[in-house]
Parts: sequence; structure tokens; C-alpha cells
Amino acid sequence: MTLFFQAPSLTLMLFFPQSSCSILIQFVSNRSAPAWWGFLVAGLMFGCSIIQTLILHQHFQYVFVTGIRLRAGITGVIYRKALVITNSAKRSSTLGEIVNLMSVDAQRFTDLVNFLNMLWSAPMQIILAIYFLWQNLGPSVLAGVALMILLIPLNGAIAMKTRAFQVEQMGYKDSRIKLMSEILSGIKVLKLYAWELSFSQMIEKIRQGELQVLRKMAFLNAVSTFTWFSAPFLVSLITFAVYVSVDDKNILDAQKAFVSLSLFNILKFPLNALPQVISILTQTSVSLKRIQHFLNHEELDPQRLEMRIGFFSAHASQLTLDSWFSLLPTSLNLQVPKGSLVAIVGPVGCGKTSLISALLGEMEKLEGKVAVKGSVAYVPQQAWIQNATLQDNVLFGQPMDQKRYQGILEACALLTDLDVLPGGDQTEIGEKGINLSGGQRQRVSLARAVYSDADIFLLDDPLSAVDSHVAKHIFDHVIGPGGVLGGKTRILVTHGVSFLSQADLIIVLGDGRVSEAGSFSALLQQEGAFAEFLRNYVPDDDNFQEEDSATGITEMGTVRGDWGREAKMEKGCLGQGEDHCGRLLEISAFLALQVKLSVFWAYAKAVGLCISVTVCFLYTCQSAAAIGANIWLSDWTNEPVINGTQSNTSLRLGVYAALGILQGIFVMMSSFTLAIGGIQAARTLHNNLLANKMHSPQFFYDTTPSGRILNRFSKDIYVIDEVIPPTILMLLGTFFNSASTLVVIMSSTPLFVVVILPLAGLYIFVQRFYAATSRQLKRLESVSRSPIYSHFSETVTGASVIRAYRRSQDFMAISDAKVDANQKSCYPNIISNRWLGIRVEFVGNCVVFFAALFAVIGRQSLNPGLVGLSVSYALQVTLSLNWMVRMASDLENNIVAVERVREYSETKTEAPWVIEGSRPPPDWPHQGEVEFVNYSVRYREGLELVLKNLSLRVKGGEKVGIVGRTGAGKSSMTLCLFRILEAAQGEILIDGVNIASIGLHDLRSMLTIIPQDPVLFSGTLRMNLDPFGKYSDEEMWQALELSSLHKFVGSQPQGLDFECSEGGENLSVGQRQLVCLARALLRKSRILVLDEATAAIDLETDGLIQATIRSQFEGCTVLTIAHRLNTIMDYTRVLVLDKGTIAEFDSPTNLIMARGIFYGMAKDAGLA
Repeated sequence: MTLFFQAPSLTLMLFFPQSSCSILIQFVSNRSAPAWWGFLVAGLMFGCSIIQTLILHQHFQYVFVTGIRLRAGITGVIYRKALVITNSAKRSSTLGEIVNLMSVDAQRFTDLVNFLNMLWSAPMQIILAIYFLWQNLGPSVLAGVALMILLIPLNGAIAMKTRAFQVEQMGYKDSRIKLMSEILSGIKVLKLYAWELSFSQMIEKIRQGELQVLRKMAFLNAVSTFTWFSAPFLVSLITFAVYVSVDDKNILDAQKAFVSLSLFNILKFPLNALPQVISILTQTSVSLKRIQHFLNHEELDPQRLEMRIGFFSAHASQLTLDSWFSLLPTSLNLQVPKGSLVAIVGPVGCGKTSLISALLGEMEKLEGKVAVKGSVAYVPQQAWIQNATLQDNVLFGQPMDQKRYQGILEACALLTDLDVLPGGDQTEIGEKGINLSGGQRQRVSLARAVYSDADIFLLDDPLSAVDSHVAKHIFDHVIGPGGVLGGKTRILVTHGVSFLSQADLIIVLGDGRVSEAGSFSALLQQEGAFAEFLRNYVPDDDNFQEEDSATGITEMGTVRGDWGREAKMEKGCLGQGEDHCGRLLEISAFLALQVKLSVFWAYAKAVGLCISVTVCFLYTCQSAAAIGANIWLSDWTNEPVINGTQSNTSLRLGVYAALGILQGIFVMMSSFTLAIGGIQAARTLHNNLLANKMHSPQFFYDTTPSGRILNRFSKDIYVIDEVIPPTILMLLGTFFNSASTLVVIMSSTPLFVVVILPLAGLYIFVQRFYAATSRQLKRLESVSRSPIYSHFSETVTGASVIRAYRRSQDFMAISDAKVDANQKSCYPNIISNRWLGIRVEFVGNCVVFFAALFAVIGRQSLNPGLVGLSVSYALQVTLSLNWMVRMASDLENNIVAVERVREYSETKTEAPWVIEGSRPPPDWPHQGEVEFVNYSVRYREGLELVLKNLSLRVKGGEKVGIVGRTGAGKSSMTLCLFRILEAAQGEILIDGVNIASIGLHDLRSMLTIIPQDPVLFSGTLRMNLDPFGKYSDEEMWQALELSSLHKFVGSQPQGLDFECSEGGENLSVGQRQLVCLARALLRKSRILVLDEATAAIDLETDGLIQATIRSQFEGCTVLTIAHRLNTIMDYTRVLVLDKGTIAEFDSPTNLIMARGIFYGMAKDAGLA
């Protein structure tokens, strides 16, 4: 309510200085008036201005605080909604779009609150100004009012068009951020496939559309600026013209002219502000609809899961992921007794993960019921790891019980590795667990579940990502009957047949139905499909009946767990990277005391130096025209009155009109010119950022949170696109306006020179003090904003895990705390603005006071026209000075966006994609021979070697399996082949060509990899298989047939144009891996690398894939990192790595006979 009481008093006080100006001109005209009267008027003008300043800033204080509260509320609502939306809703509002709702759309509400009072105070100001003008000029003022009314439809049309452009532009922005978010998530895959160029072009195409809309908006704004700027002048021109034309006796004297001019200047603000308020209203209404659309998304049914006492069951439940998804559990009847171990097996896409999701209540229930007893712990197929310490990831909000914690780390084979981590269990794990291997992530995820001490454990294939010996240890010590979870209810999705004999119940799924169910022995006796499957894949049934516990213990004595040496290197590297990045950010946030001039110079160059100079020149011309028009008016008012009339009225009016229209034209031209320059700068800076990020080495992405990079592409690019150009326009306008004022006052009352230096000194001191404070507060706000989006991104990714552990409320509290931390940075910023406003307006009020005072002192030598000119200019200067310092500080704060974008546009890049003078032949490699010569590699400078003096030769066409404890350097070896990691010493030769001598794309496009983590991008299946459009539909269908996906894709109405959702979430992990196989089949290069590619696939499909690889890549060199040793037992040779060196390298038969490391691993897997 305070806001509504403050605003009317502000509006009324606006008109007091104009009345004082009228009295002052009368005083100067009347030479006999006592001097004290003049001093009193000057004092009243000063006192009234000070009171107005204090009320105004109290009003602003309330308004801005309300704005940030509103933004915090909207952010909280969006966060809470994101935790409860269904899977189908997630696909329609992707992560990038929701982040935009938080960052851009919520901010629009804050902007609106600042102007909301203008909706009624602007019309009130217009009415009062017209009333006082009527008092001054009589009915002639109606001509001006008529013009204002005529301008309203024009402004309305511009606002409507702006809104349409706004909607279009937000669509482009959402698409760009969404695609960029996916690129950052899958950047490693892009590099391995050499797809950066294709995805760059997609981003550039979206950006081109976005810039075209921005250009239209900028030109529309230039026309709008012309109408806003010209409106008050045209109104005053028409009013004066009508006034002097209707009656020769109407004399335009100084009092009438300059009081009217001051009133017209008051009119300028509401006339300018109203369209701006309407524009902000239209933008906010667009944002409101977008937020409403998101908040109206379907939510998970709170009743989807029935908590009850008794057994854990899914009874006659028909469950579906969404209406068009075909592979889903249908009409399931399932009862799980308390304390039992249930194994769920079946081929890829049969609904295993869907069943787990159904039991969590994550799926849409069409009929039936799902009931569970007790609390639930969930280990997803793709582990979700928080950006927190290892300990925090395991505890997951539970209180610390040191004894139990140590026991669980030991059971999950994590304990022995803590001492090799830089900070033990306090080592920070990067965003999405980027600095852990797949197996490491999975085991931390499992430790979290075990520590939760829940009643029911849903384990979605947790053993697929770990080596066979580690899988055996985890099953024995955690999941199996003798493990930590013995006696708990466990539902285990698995492809590992060696553990099935210990399950109480095995459920075999096929096409979303239970095809068989029973104990292990019962299923073998049934002689069904399951028994046939077992006989094919397990040559010796005895492996199921006995447990070689001695071997398990002996092996685990030497197991370094999934951490090992490679993990140590990686953790050391990435841990340091994180800390280093953090410190760099701190330094830039707190120690850099001012933005370097080089940043302004860089932006000026991006705009174009010619354009920058032209804009300044046009503003100078506009100021000259404005001063000329007012001096002309002053001269006109001093013209002697002969026989009750003034002569040369038509000439006076014509010149005055010409000078005024000239001002408008110059303003419009400068707006147009700056619009062109601003778009040019936006294009250049974004292209440089995108190009650099596409060329950045992989370790940059491993050590930099994606939220931080995404912030550059969203918030910072938004500032460069839409905030900096209008800020510059406003700054130039206020600067030239203030300069004109000082020139006019000093030429009218030269005595003013005496106070100009002290006032300028005070002004500059206030400006510098404020700018330094404001800049650091802005940076603090920016630094505290990124964690909100990073945490939100993390939450959306792990929403199902958070819900399973019933930690939604905790995560809401964490999000609220991060928003509060951001608010703590925003609030001092608001207070510093009020501090500035009061002091700057005090300087402006002093200018008014001294202009009036010196007019009183020198009234004997001054004519009324000059006094009117001087004081009317002085009355404008407060606003100009205030906005000038604000715009200067805003520009300095916002130019930080250019600094941040440049910082990420100039980071170290990897080797060139193509080296023109050193390109391999088109048919290279024609043999596929790979040779490592004394090869060593480290993750980064200053870290230990990961691979040491590797020397080996793989002949063309050989099939080589690569095995070793996790951390031995297996994945590093494949990364070196693609030059994701560059050599510390030595070289790799492919067909005799040193790979370091050719371009990265020439190398990577000639090799093929099926990576461990299958990455898909939102878009058609066709685009995911072939983003460059190189292959025909026939070739794609053939690849799908060979990769066992033909049936699934053929069943989809869209076929190859089947839409994959973000991250390929509407396909199972196994199906995503098959898509990666189809990509490899399309490329069909001479060298194929499989990086644990079939870990997430059932044994039957794995067998099909291995058969496909053997037939389709018969003459090719195949390098396979294998968890399942049975897939490489028929390979030519097996390479065993240990601590970055070659431990064994021979045929599988010879290695088993040698009874070394490989023999031990084969024995664990039941193959020796």
C-alpha cells in the first residue's frame, strides 16, 4: 500500500519547479521586485527538489525489493514443479527451456514491478501537465492533445508487433539453448565422431533466425524512439503554432514559452514511459503464458504408489511411460515376498527399466494398483552423481554413522581407494560425476542406496558398468544372500547370468509381459526359452551351483576397486581443475577492481569502429540542433512587441520546426546505426564463443561445470543481444543532454563556472565510488546465480532418484538456500542504487539552485528569455545526470558479459581439425595397422603419466581385446587413438602415418568408436545416425537391420523420422547402444573401437552384436575394451594393462595357460 501513497505525492511535486520557474521569470522581468523574493524562490526550488528526491527513492526501495521477492517466488514454483512433472511433460519442456523460464522470464516480472505504478501515474501526470498548459496557453493546447491521441494507435501497433517478435525470438532462443545444452552433455561423442561442424551449423542456423528477428525488433525500436523523442517536440510545436496563429494578439513571451516547454518536458517522461510499460507488459504476458504452460504440465499422481504394510507387490497393474511408447509393461501381476532377491532378465527394450520405474511410481498407471511396504532405495541404470564430495554422495542427507559408513565403503570396494584420492572421501566429484568412470559412478550410487538402509532396494542393472571380478565382489558382499543387503527385499535387473542361481525368484520379461517366472532350478527344468538361453551362454552349469569364495577373497586382496591408478590421475587432474577454476572465478569476482578498457575496445571493434564514430557524430548533431532550437525560441520570446503583435512569426515558427524535426531524424539515424552495429557485435561474439567451444579440448569440459558454460550462451549472450545496445543509446542520450545543459547554463549565466568544478568533482567521486561497488555486487550476483541453475540442472536429471529416496523437500530447501544467497547479493545492489540516486540528484538539485541563484544575482544584465532557457534546461539536468551515471554503471556491469564471453572465446583449443598441407589419402587407413611407439600420456601438464612407455603393434584385421583392472588405462588408450588425450612422448602410427601430423577430423572421421555411454540428441533418428546427410535411407535401414533395431523402428509410424527426446530418454539404454552400433555400421571404417559398448545389453543381443561385428567388420581391425570376457575369448590377441603398462599381450588360450592376471579374471567370470 505504501507504493500507492508515495506515487501521487511524487506526481504532484513534479509540477512545483515549473510554477517556481514561472515566478522566477516574472521576477527577472520586473526590475523593481525586491531581491529577497528571488532568493526565496531559488531556495524553495532547491528544498522542494530535495524532498522529491527522498520520496522518490523510498518508493524505488519498496518497488525493487518487491520485484526480487517476486522473482524468488517464481523460481521456487518452477523448481517445485520440475520435481513432480511426468516423463512425457519433461519431453515437451526440456532442461534448456526450463532454465530460460528461471533466468529470463522470471526477470521480466521484476522489471514489470518497477514500472507498474506508471500505468496510472503516467496518465495522471499527462492530465496535470495539460491542465497547467491550458492555464498558460488556453485552448491552443488541445491541438497538442489531439496529436498525442493520434500517436497512441501508432505506439500500440509498435507494441503489438514487438510482442509478436518477442514470442518468435524466445522460440529461437529456447531452441538454441536446448541444443547447446545437449551438445555440452554429449561433447565427447561429438569429438569422437568428428560431428562438431554439423552441430555448429545447426546452432548457427538457429542463431541466424534469432538475429533476423532481433534486427527487425531493433529497427522497430528505432522508429519507436523517433516517435517518442519527436512527440513532445511536435506537441509543443503544434501548440505554439496554433497559439500564435489563432490571434495576432497572442504573444509568445519567455514566461509562456519556457514554462510551457518545462511542462512539455514533464510530458516527455510519461509519454515515453507508457509505451515502455506497455512493451514490458506485453513481454511479461508472453513470459506469463510460458510459465503457465509449464506449470500446467501433467504431474505424477501422488496416489500412483500405495504405501501399505505387507508384501511388496505390483498387482494387475497396466503401466505406461506415455501414450505412444510401444515397449512397456502390460497387464503385469507380480508379488515379491519380503526379504527376497528377485532377478529380472530379458532382451533389450522388453520393459525391465520400465518395470522398475513403475514400482517407483514414475510411470502413468492406466489401471490396477502398485503397493509397497516400507522405504525404497533406487540405483538407476545410469548412475546419478551430485556435484558434491564423495561422502556427501554416499550419505545423501542421512546422519553420519562412521562404523556403518566404513563397512559400506568396504563392501562396495571403495575403501582401499580413498587413500589415493587427493582428499579421501572429501574429494569433490564434478558435475554429473564427470571425473569418474562409469563403474565408479555406479558403485558410489550403490553405496548411497546401501547407506540409506531402506526396506526395499530397486537395482537397475548396477553390475553392467563394472568389471567381472568387481561385479562378483559386489554381489557377494552387497546384493547376494550373504551380503550387506541379505534379508532386505531386492529387485535386481541384470544381464549377468552367473548370479542368477542365488536369486529366490527370476522373472523373465518379453515384450512387456512376464514370459516365465520361478526359481533358477525350476526355470531350468521347464526347458523353456530361458533354459535354452542359459545353455547357449553358460557352457558350465556348475558355475551357478558353487561359490569360489576363496578366489573372491584372493582377488579382492589385489582389487583397487573401480578407482585404481587411472582414477587417481583423473581425480587429481580434475580436482585441481575444479579448484583452479573456482579460484579464477573468485579472483575475477573480487579482485578485479575495474573492467579493463580492452573489453570496451573489443566491443567497439565487434560493433565496428566506423559505426561507433558515426553514432557519436549523429548524437553531437542532434544536441547541436536541440540547443539551436531552444536558443532560437529564446530569441523569439525576446522579440519586441509592436502594436500588440510580434513580427516574423512564420519565419520563427518554420526555423523552430525545422530544427526540431532535424533532432528527431538524427536520433532515429543513430538508433538505426547502433542497431546494425549491435547485431553485428552479437553475431561476432557468439560465433567466436561457439567456434572456440567446439575446438576446446575434452579436459576443459571435464573441469568446467556445464551450467557455467551454458550461462555464457544464455544469460551473457542475452545481455549482449538485448541489454547493451539500448544501454549505450541511453548513455549517449543522457551524456549529450547533460553536456548541452551545462553549455546553455554557462553561456546564459557565466558565473555558473564558479560552481561547475566542485559539483563535477562531487559527481565524479560519487560515480566512481558507486561504479566500483556496483560492479562487484553485480559480479557477486552473477557468481551466486550460476549455482541455482547448476543445482536445478542436477535436480531435473536425478528427479526420479530424489523422489525414490523421498528427498524432494530437502532439495527444495537447498534450492531455496541458493536463491536466498543470490538475493543477498541483489539486495545490497538495490541499496547502492538508492545511495547513488540521492547523491546524484543532490548534484542535479544544486545545478537548478545555482542556475536560479545566479539568474537572481545577475538579473540586471539578463533578459527573461535567457533566464527561462537556463532554468528550463537546469530542471532537466537532474534526470539526465542520474540516468547518465546509472547507464555508465549499467554499461560497465553489463560489459562484464562481453568479458565473460571473450574469456571463454580465448581458452586453449585443441589441434586443427584439418591441416591442408598434411592430409591423409582418401582411402586411409587401407590396412588398419595400429602401432604404439614408446607412447606415454598424462591428463594434463604437471600430472603423473597414465600410460607409460607403451610399445605394441596391432596388425591390420586383428581383433584385440583390452582388459585390466579399472584404472589400468584401458579407456585412456582409446582416447589417445582419437587424440582426445595428446601424447606426452612417443607416437601412434596408423598404416605408417603419425596421427599427430594430421588434422583431428581427418583422423576421427576415419576411425569408428562405440562409446561406453550411448549419447543421443533430440531430433529424428535419421539425424542421430547421419547428421551430415551422407547416407541413403536404404543404407540406414540396412544398418538398423544389422543392429537388431529394424523391428522397433519399423513399428514406429514415423520410421527414420522417429523423434528421439533429449538424451534419447524415450529409448532404453540398450536401444541407445544399438543406435550407436548402427552409426558404426554406417561409417564402416577400417578400425573399430568398442569401449565396453555392450555392458548395458542382455547376453542374447550382445551375441547378435558380436556376430554382426564379426561379419560386417571381418577385415577390419577391432579393439575392444571388455567387461564380459566371453565376448573376446575368440579374439586374435588380448592386451592386459596394469597401472598404465603392458602386463600381458598374447592369444586368450596362451594367456590362460600362463595363469597370470588374465587367467584370474577369466576364472572369476567362469571361463577358466
